[in-house]
Amino acid sequence: MIKLPATGCVSQARVYSRPMTVRHIVLVKVRSEVPEDVVASAMAELAALVGQVPGLLSFVWGHNDSPEAAGKAHTHGFIMEFADIASRDAYLPDPRHRKAAQGLRALREPVDGVTIVDFSA
Repeated sequence: MIKLPATGCVSQARVYSRPMTVRHIVLVKVRSEVPEDVVASAMAELAALVGQVPGLLSFVWGHNDSPEAAGKAHTHGFIMEFADIASRDAYLPDPRHRKAAQGLRALREPVDGVTIVDFSA
């Protein structure tokens, strides 16, 4: 039996240490009447922050296409990777983040329209 660490990477029963980055995972319930091109535009605003916001390393997003029935009605999701906790913490109040997040906020369900999970690995 392999005992998994709380964080880290496991490959062929070996644990590899590396600098801890922060994954910022956001699941969104987009309102049904919002066209997909409008969603894509909002996601593009967030993606454009890579290279502008210090420590924001990457951004990926997509439509929920999971065959599992555990999606809790989330229609879309994205993952941002930050260099470290300090970078993520600086991003949250950053005006560029607030502006881009406002565009996404306008598209989502008003109640329980977003779930956010961050973890270091």
